[in-house]
Amino acid sequence: MFENKEGQRIPNTTFRTRRDHEWVDITSEDIFAGKTVIVFSLPGAFTPTCSSSHVPRFNQLAKVFKQHDVDDIVCMSVNDAFVMNEWKSEQQADNITFIPDGNGEFTDAMDMLIDKGELGFGKRSWRYSMLVKDSVIEKQFIEPQEPGDPYQVSDADSMLAYIAPNESKPLDVSILSRKGCEYCTRAKGLLHDAGIEFEELELNNDYTDRSLRAIAGTTTVPQIFINGDYIGGADALEQWISSKQAA
Repeated sequence: MFENKEGQRIPNTTFRTRRDHEWVDITSEDIFAGKTVIVFSLPGAFTPTCSSSHVPRFNQLAKVFKQHDVDDIVCMSVNDAFVMNEWKSEQQADNITFIPDGNGEFTDAMDMLIDKGELGFGKRSWRYSMLVKDSVIEKQFIEPQEPGDPYQVSDADSMLAYIAPNESKPLDVSILSRKGCEYCTRAKGLLHDAGIEFEELELNNDYTDRSLRAIAGTTTVPQIFINGDYIGGADALEQWISSKQAA
């Protein structure tokens, strides 16, 4: 059973990072002293759950966390600096600080170092997250000690529910668009004016007309989806925004 370290100070460690092709040493004090920091630690860069869920959701909710006095969000893994930098770039996770615990010293001091030798990984971190205030752990979410790679409590939404239980979550919005489409431009303008962030998928770059027919049942763009619901084109989006603003 992993020990919950709430109320304890974080380990004093020096991390070897790379910036602009130079080695830069960063200490635990640099990261945590006088700050409110969220840390989420995971088994490895580029691994499935870490790449598809853990990192993207913390990156998406970063602005919400910062509205509640969180100074930084740190992703930590027992990987080297080169791997962590490349992973951050691939994930486009500009709202997160990636810290390499290459030798596992911090993770070991947290009593979270585990043996993943059966997978050829060697020593890695168990998945967990924590809220650290001025170097003291206020809250820690540790995944249950079960076979495999459980992902139940260390996610960004669980952390947000602890920090701000009444905070509404940002909408998940995607637009299927086409380059040069004036209606797509109008739809994006409507979302911008309403302060709604969105992800844009462009025809023939991110999807094909076959996908458009399969997903939306049409051949016209834009097609907008919000929180799993199909909204439709620009006119339908304008009506949807108006109804939400009037509510």
